[in-house]
Amino acid sequence: MNLPKISIVTPSFNQSGMLEQTLRSVLDQGYPNLEYVVIDAGSTDGSVDIIRKYQDRLAYWVSEPDRGHADGINKGFAHTTGEIMAWINSSDAYYPWTLATVAKVFMDVPEARWITGVASYLSEGVSPVSVAHEHANVYDLLSGKYGWLQQESIFWKRSLWDDAGGHLNTNIKLACDFELWLRFFQKAPIYGVDTILGGFRYHEDGRATTHRAQYRAEAAEHFSKFYESFGLRDHLRGQLVGKTNNPVGRVLRSTLRRLGAMQWYRNPRIVYDYDHHRWVTM
Repeated sequence: MNLPKISIVTPSFNQSGMLEQTLRSVLDQGYPNLEYVVIDAGSTDGSVDIIRKYQDRLAYWVSEPDRGHADGINKGFAHTTGEIMAWINSSDAYYPWTLATVAKVFMDVPEARWITGVASYLSEGVSPVSVAHEHANVYDLLSGKYGWLQQESIFWKRSLWDDAGGHLNTNIKLACDFELWLRFFQKAPIYGVDTILGGFRYHEDGRATTHRAQYRAEAAEHFSKFYESFGLRDHLRGQLVGKTNNPVGRVLRSTLRRLGAMQWYRNPRIVYDYDHHRWVTM
C-alpha cells in the first residue's frame, strides 16, 4: 500500500521527564512513511541527550533558543514535506495505532481536510485514563462552545495548512493552536473520527495547567474576530458566551446549537465500516 507521508513535529523545552515517552509514542509505531522533527528550545535538563538517542530515526532536530511555542512549531514544519501534518507536545503521546489509523482515514475519506479523534487523557505512562466524546463543528463554536479542541488528536492535510496561511501566529503565547483551528474552520469542516488518536497529559508544569486563564483570554479575543467574520454582531457574542440569561442570547444560542446538531448528522462524522473494512462518513 502506498501510504501517505505523515509529518509530525514535537516542540520541547525542559521536559526530560516525559520527552522520551513522547518520542517513543511516535517512533515505535513503525509507520513506514514518517517524517519526524523535534525542535528543542535550548533545554538544560538533559533533554538533548534523550533526543540524541533517537537522532538516527529523526528527519531533523535542533536545540537552540526560539521565540516561543508557535515559533518552534513553525520552525519544525519548515523542515517537513508530508501530505499529512500534526504536532505532539513533549508531555503528550500518540497510541500504537494512531499514525496507521490516520493514514487510513485520509485515504478512505479523501474529502476530509482535517480530522480529530475522541479526546483522551493521560496520567502516567501512555495508557488513557479517561475520554471525552465531544466533536465540535463550526456551529458549536459560534454557539459559545469553543473552549477546547484537543490539539493532540488533530491531523490535517498540507493543502489546508497552506490555504490557512501556512504558519502558527507567533504573536500568540498560549492559544496559538486555537487560533489556527479558527482559520481552518474558515476553510473546511472538521471531521470527527470515532476512535482515540492522541492523549493529553495533565501535569503541574503543563502550559494548560499553569496558564489556563491566559489561554482562555487569548482564545476569547480571537474567537471574537472569528464570530464577527460570520456577520454576527459582537454585542450578541457577549450574551452568548457569558453567564447572562438575556432572552436574545438564549434564542441565539439555541438556534446555533440546533444548527450544530443538524450539521453533526450530515457533515461530518467518520466511523468504521466493519463489513467493508474501511472508514466511512455518516
